[in-house]
Amino acid sequence: MLNAEGVTLKTVIFVILISQGLICQEVDSKHARAVVKELGQLKKYIEELEFIEQEELQQGFAGSNTPAVAEETILQTCDLLIRDEIKINKDDSFEDLVKADLTNWDECYRRWSARTANAEWNFETNMTDANEAVLTDATVGMSKWATDLATNAKLYCNHPLYDTLSYDVKRQLRLMAFGTSPKEKSDAEALIKVQSKMQNTYSSATVVGYHLEPDLTKIMATSRNGDVLLGAWLGWRNATGPNMREDYSSMVRLLNQGAVDNGFDNYATAWMSSQFDETDNIEEMAEQLWQEIRPLYEELHAYLRTRLANIYPDYDDIFEQGGIPAHLSGNMWAQDWSNIYDLVKPYKDVDEPDLDEEMTAQEYTVDRMFNMAEDFYTSIGFFPMSDTFKSRSMKVRPENLDVVCHAAAFDFYSKKPAKDFRIKMCTEVNMEYFETIHHEMGHIEYFMAYQDQPTAFRTGANSAFHEAVGDTISLSVMSKKHLETVGLLDADNNKGDNTKKTSAYNRLMKLLDDDEGEINFLLKRALFKIGFIPFGYMIDKWRWGVFRGEIKEENYNQRWWDLRLQYQGVVAPVTRSEDDFDPGAKFHIPSNSPYICYFISFIVQFQFYEAMCDASGHTGPLHTCDFYKSKEAGSKLMDMLKLGMSKPWPEAMERLTGSREISTGSIMRYFSKLHKWLKIENRRNGAEVGWNNAQINWDF
Repeated sequence: MLNAEGVTLKTVIFVILISQGLICQEVDSKHARAVVKELGQLKKYIEELEFIEQEELQQGFAGSNTPAVAEETILQTCDLLIRDEIKINKDDSFEDLVKADLTNWDECYRRWSARTANAEWNFETNMTDANEAVLTDATVGMSKWATDLATNAKLYCNHPLYDTLSYDVKRQLRLMAFGTSPKEKSDAEALIKVQSKMQNTYSSATVVGYHLEPDLTKIMATSRNGDVLLGAWLGWRNATGPNMREDYSSMVRLLNQGAVDNGFDNYATAWMSSQFDETDNIEEMAEQLWQEIRPLYEELHAYLRTRLANIYPDYDDIFEQGGIPAHLSGNMWAQDWSNIYDLVKPYKDVDEPDLDEEMTAQEYTVDRMFNMAEDFYTSIGFFPMSDTFKSRSMKVRPENLDVVCHAAAFDFYSKKPAKDFRIKMCTEVNMEYFETIHHEMGHIEYFMAYQDQPTAFRTGANSAFHEAVGDTISLSVMSKKHLETVGLLDADNNKGDNTKKTSAYNRLMKLLDDDEGEINFLLKRALFKIGFIPFGYMIDKWRWGVFRGEIKEENYNQRWWDLRLQYQGVVAPVTRSEDDFDPGAKFHIPSNSPYICYFISFIVQFQFYEAMCDASGHTGPLHTCDFYKSKEAGSKLMDMLKLGMSKPWPEAMERLTGSREISTGSIMRYFSKLHKWLKIENRRNGAEVGWNNAQINWDF
């Protein structure tokens, strides 16, 4: 869209705005209330600019930096508004005053969130010093603004007329009043810098030139040489943990300072409150859920220990005590055991196709994997991916750039009609990444479902639900029925040796139709779904102890391994000490990303799955269900997702499952046949269940 002189129309509009005095470069804070109307005008014009920019991009015209300049002016106005003193006169309508402020706060909240998301995306997809500086500036600015927002929101929350407000208004105010940022600007800046430094340490770490993804991850998944596995396992810990231990201690101190500044005893209390709103018993609930699943995990552990002991005799001292060496799991952190399925397969004579090989043989590409995931979501009535998603997502590791490969979904807080949501991951063509794509796209669907909600509600009902959505879909995707439906192994859709593909397809069908094949299938799923659960629990058990001061800095690593043994039954393959910092080898520790949400999600996803299977009319064992193309199942899930955080999570969950409580019933039903088989198999082999005699491998 160009005028006769080749100048973009958005530039003309911007010049007009300045000439008319509708955009000011500086606003006196004494007159901040007077700029409320200006903010509304700016919002309108910025939206027009954004719409025009989208049209120009579609027509191939390069944009100028005018919207960025205008956006900066909006944020300056937001800063002035939030710092303006709230005065409530007796003649004012309290509700009208609150709603007027909420309208402006909401728009400012959205724009600050968008700015931070853009800065985070730019840094994680191109880890330069310049991008890190922009991220630090954006995060510090957002932190300061959010702190001022919380202060103002608390004034309304503590007002005598607060209870006269509507439910939605009260809930927005209460959520806005929550904050954990340090009040001192120097502390806030120091927190951001130390977090960025640790993430940089983690993401840039290499072992003899090998990156974590895909190099070391592939070695851990495919090598069967104990020495090679030990080299990768130990090398990664040496390259990460010791280089961030002091930084981590600094982060803990700053996070606790921020929590105390905002009225909490420590950051652990604040963290749990933010993840599971209005759930005072989250620790007790998590422990109860673990105790209900523990018998199944212990049977699985005993079975795996018996099989691995026959393969790796060099570690007999650990096996005989009841533990499992942590580096033999097929995964860098022993959180997923599915990569060693070939070593522990129950019925080895059952001929099974290699789905990774099948994907390669059928010439799968990364784009095809993303398209298939999108097809599943649209088949149940969900949203297609936007053009912005398709053009701006980072699907593979770019050449010559340092990036954060850890898969993540981004919400850029756009307003309709804009739909800026993206995925960042370093995808390879295999089934593990195929499932990960479905998981991350679940986040994108959730973002789109609640896009119309106020900014305070633009998040999951709780943090676990956001993680569970894509995994719920994956349970259906990995079912026999779905693999058959999409023709992953269908000879008619294959290239190359059709005879070979037909044989592979028939083998898979037989695998899932007979009892032995069914046990194999369930065992492989349990290696991931059950194997993960104690790890998902102990990560935050450790961090809660750290934030509360129950785990001292001088005992960080020892208590880490105490908990890994207590919950997982895994032991370090070599002696560890406090010179090491093994927690730092896991991404979520330096990034300070919550983890209890994953623990809960691995349980609740089976509840979601069973509810959707029931809605689709499924009959038969739960693990055989596929709700692909069931609009009824999709509608049930969408009813929950579109609420965002506008309702307490039990109410949102009830929309889908009919229950307000998280239960292990569905996951135990899914694996019930395997659980019975494991008990019989372990008794037959004389395998001791549990690891009461095991000890951590420690330099006492």
